[in-house]
Amino acid sequence: MARVAVVTGGTRGIGAAIAKALQKAGYKVAANYGGNDEAAQKFKAETGIPVYKWDVSSFQACSDGLKKVEEEVGPVDVLVNNAGITRDAMFHRMTPEHWSQVINTNLNSLFNMCRPVIEGMRSRKFGRIINISSINGQKGQMGQTNYSAAKAGDVGFTKALAQESAKSGITVNAICPGYINTEMVQAVPKEVLDKNVIPLIPAGRLGEADEIARCVVFLASDDSGFITGSTLSANGGQYMA
Repeated sequence: MARVAVVTGGTRGIGAAIAKALQKAGYKVAANYGGNDEAAQKFKAETGIPVYKWDVSSFQACSDGLKKVEEEVGPVDVLVNNAGITRDAMFHRMTPEHWSQVINTNLNSLFNMCRPVIEGMRSRKFGRIINISSINGQKGQMGQTNYSAAKAGDVGFTKALAQESAKSGITVNAICPGYINTEMVQAVPKEVLDKNVIPLIPAGRLGEADEIARCVVFLASDDSGFITGSTLSANGGQYMA
């Protein structure tokens, strides 16, 4: 029987690439999304992957959403915590709302999503949890104290939960993408990318969403069963931790 995978923020950008790659690898995939109904329905029509709308910053919404997924698709074997937002500002201009929105969506969501599924994974003696962090959680980034703090927290969460879960057959790993060619990065003016971003990447280019998706497919597989608590940096050599 095909294993069930849930991808948060799974209908656009890196999340969509992950969902499609897992489907191609034989998983039954459910894609969560937060707000863009048009994009979600287009993704569903193109892929046949069922989509579920809920706010990952709400524990109750995650519990209810995951319960519906398990009723309609099956028990969750693979969880990819990909959903994330930015509210960039220099710290001396950052508002409490900028801070709390990013922490709630990018960090607290890991608790909100993992807690409802962890007991089932433990009882079945199998689970794969993959948290999409960021290069900026490793090295920091000016104007992103909120985002960098949340993404660094994702790595700490990963390491602690990995230690707790290893004997239950559950692996927990993090991926830290660098600059990936998504809508968010494409919104940066080309001259800024060409002058200030790409020269810092030894590979000399932006990454592609499919490259992150392939990392996820490996970490979700049986072949990765002895890898847990790890942070996989996929950034073209921009930052080597």
